[in-house]
Amino acid sequence: MTATFNHTIIAANDPTASAAFYQRLLEANDAPVWGPFVNLQLDDGVLLQFADPAVEFTPVHIAFLLDDDHFDRAYAQIQADDIEHWADPQRRKPGQTNTEHNGRGLSEIRCFGPHG
Repeated sequence: MTATFNHTIIAANDPTASAAFYQRLLEANDAPVWGPFVNLQLDDGVLLQFADPAVEFTPVHIAFLLDDDHFDRAYAQIQADDIEHWADPQRRKPGQTNTEHNGRGLSEIRCFGPHG
């Protein structure tokens, strides 16, 4: 059996608010909440588990692939909510999307989303 990606834990100061934010942007499915985790499930079965880190943590980069229509909807929501974002990880291109790697993207959305 080849390895497949199962889940990731996303540190958030407000796990419920962070999960709601990403659910709206990613159009992810509800998943049962258990333990310290507020969970979402992507269409491929991968779980996004949001939890209060309770300790200082290092920022991480997580990338999601969206088709063009989905990207347009998500980016319109980011703009409507006036959420800080950058086209590059160095944060030199605020309020822009990148067009590298034959697509469109955002490098950072307030680093962790609006809820840490």
